[in-house]
Amino acid sequence: MRIVALVSGTGSNLQAVIDAVAAGDLDVEIAAVGADRPNTGGVQRASAAGLDTFEVNFRDYADRAEWNHALTQKCLSYAPDYVVSSGFMRIVGEEFIAAFDGTYLNTHPALLPSFPGAHGVRDALAYGVKVTGCTVHVADAGVDTGPILAQRAVDVRKDDTEESLHERIKVQERELLIEVLADLASRP
Repeated sequence: MRIVALVSGTGSNLQAVIDAVAAGDLDVEIAAVGADRPNTGGVQRASAAGLDTFEVNFRDYADRAEWNHALTQKCLSYAPDYVVSSGFMRIVGEEFIAAFDGTYLNTHPALLPSFPGAHGVRDALAYGVKVTGCTVHVADAGVDTGPILAQRAVDVRKDDTEESLHERIKVQERELLIEVLADLASRP
C-alpha cells in the first residue's frame, strides 16, 4: 500500500509512521511527504529518513483553487493508494476530494463529530468534557466530517491544560493512525 503524507507542522504523527515502517511493523510504502509551507519539521523528518518530499506552498498561488489544483496534481503524480493528512492544517477543495474520494485519511484530536475544526482540544476543554480523544476518518468535503474509521478515548484530568491534554491525545493518535494504516494495508 502506497501513501502520500501531508504535513504542516512538526511531523510527530509522520515520525511514528516512519518508525513503524522502518521497524517492519507497518507494511506501507511512504511514496512522498508533502507540506503546505516551507521548512516544516515533518518534511525535515521525511528527508532525514530518505523519503521524497515536496512543497506546495499556499502563498505561491494566486488563489485557493490554483493551490488546490497544484496539490492534487502533485499527490496524484505519486499514485498513492491513500493520502494521509498528518497534521495538515489546510482545508482541501472539491478537486482534491474528488481525486482521492474515499482514500483521503485525516487524524483529528477529538472524538468526532464533537469538536471539529482547528481547535478540537481547546474546544473540548472549554466545554468541560470528561472524556475526549482522537479520530481517524475518511475526509470528505466538510470540515472534519466523513466516515469514521477508528477512535480512541482519552480522559480529561482536572489539572489538564490544552498543552498537557493535547500531548496525551497525540500519543494515542499516533498509535491509532498506525493501527488504521495496518488494517487498510492488510485488506486484499
